[in-house]
Amino acid sequence: MSDNKKKDGYIMQAGILAAASIICRIIGLLYKSPLTAIIGDEGNGYYATAYTFYTIILLVSSYSIPSAIAKVLAQRLALKEYRNAQRIFKCAIIYVMVVGGLASLVLFVCAPYLVMGYSVTVLRFFAPTIFFYGLLGVLRGYFQAHRTMMQTSVSQIMEQILNAVVSMGAAYFLIQVALASGKDASTQAMYGAIGSALGTGVGVLVALFFMFGVYIMNRKMIQRRISRDRTQTEDSYKEIFRLITSVVTPFILSTCIYNLTTSVNQKIYLDMMVTFKEMSVTLASTSYGVLASKAVTISNIPIAIASAMSSAIIPTIASTYAQGAWKQTKKKVASAVKVTMLISIPAAVGIGVLARALVLALFPQLESLELASMLLAGLSVTVIFYGLSTLTNAVLQGIGKVNVPVTNAAVALVLQTAVLVSVLWYTDLGVYSVMIATMVYSFLMCILNGISLRKHLEYKQEMDKTFARPLFASVIMGGVAFGVYEGITYLLELFMDSMYFVNLIALAVAVIIAVPVYFILVIKLKAVKEADLKGLPKGHLLTKAARKMRLL
Repeated sequence: MSDNKKKDGYIMQAGILAAASIICRIIGLLYKSPLTAIIGDEGNGYYATAYTFYTIILLVSSYSIPSAIAKVLAQRLALKEYRNAQRIFKCAIIYVMVVGGLASLVLFVCAPYLVMGYSVTVLRFFAPTIFFYGLLGVLRGYFQAHRTMMQTSVSQIMEQILNAVVSMGAAYFLIQVALASGKDASTQAMYGAIGSALGTGVGVLVALFFMFGVYIMNRKMIQRRISRDRTQTEDSYKEIFRLITSVVTPFILSTCIYNLTTSVNQKIYLDMMVTFKEMSVTLASTSYGVLASKAVTISNIPIAIASAMSSAIIPTIASTYAQGAWKQTKKKVASAVKVTMLISIPAAVGIGVLARALVLALFPQLESLELASMLLAGLSVTVIFYGLSTLTNAVLQGIGKVNVPVTNAAVALVLQTAVLVSVLWYTDLGVYSVMIATMVYSFLMCILNGISLRKHLEYKQEMDKTFARPLFASVIMGGVAFGVYEGITYLLELFMDSMYFVNLIALAVAVIIAVPVYFILVIKLKAVKEADLKGLPKGHLLTKAARKMRLL
């Protein structure tokens, strides 16, 4: 946790965290299919029902802890108030132990009132995880405040790997126990769902042990800095708890509203389609499931990059802003937005033109292929909007305007809900209405956050090199990717009968060609400079490659 960081090292740290996030999401995608094969659709239903309420309680109690703690600690570290920073850390531990403990207890006791049948037992197995996740969040936030994401990244990958392995292993073992005991099919499914819930808990627990071990290894250095601290004023524990509460609460509200959008859209869509459009509950639920479990799942993968950049930028922005360095703060915001858009824009275009290929590769159920592909193509633009709004949320929180993203999210939610109800009522677009509402919400968040940044930070967004040139390069890249995919598909279909493997090979070749095409174009169009490349993860390799290709 050295203080000798490069000025824009947060971009490097964001790259590390983004890579970890994408790896975790890919692992999550890969183990879902075999897990479903083990526990069956019934077991998956029990698990999904319980997981929904577990997620809600987690969001309210612990989910925003890393970012909130990172912000508060970063401000003290920037002023070299190491003793106060350590007091905040200790108070944060107490805070999450109390809040997380209460949340776990509420979830365990109230499980019968939240879910029904066999899902009650599954939800109760989720309850302890909330307590452990809060402690894990404080430790992750502690290291993020020191502008090092490696520990968090490693712990995330460990958590997801253990989650996948234990979920499948425990589910299989418990189902075998249920079989040997002569339990009926529904009880076997419940046992399988419990095994999957245990996997989630074990993953969090192992990640917690890892982060605690890293903290212990750094304890001597931490104590050495505290002993050298010559700060005259010492924050009282009462003031610290008030500070933590005042920062954590808006973070939680913002996260809740962000995630509440999905619940609101689901509720309105199902109610209106069944009540006013006379669609069966099964058909309405199935079509919404295609949107939520396939199209949204794929479109969320590149958004992990913006989420990682947000986690990395909060302590950096909080630090420079606390020191009164407005010009440096705005420069860091511009750099973060540019890097995020350099990746988000081509990702959106790539997902848009290769939507069908991606769905077929990851979810090869032919009966829903066309619907999922069209929904994914439409949602591809939200990769850009959510990427930008997620980042600007973090900037506003970093400069202390923690209530502004909450207000913006609430306004966007109301407006997108009005759009959703109108489109469902006056058209027959069905589940495409939810897709449109999602696009509207993400776009409104970009606009509202942009206005807020200009008001509170006097930040004016550069448009040409940040948006226009990467978009132009991405459109050409998209055309090349689509042409290559179609061409390879046509050739392979002459020799191969398996549509799945033909698609997989053609998709891989299209992506492999598209990436260097975009890389060459953004450099030739002068959207990025050598300094921009060097600031990226493995930037020296990118710069070396560009020089060998005589692009620089």
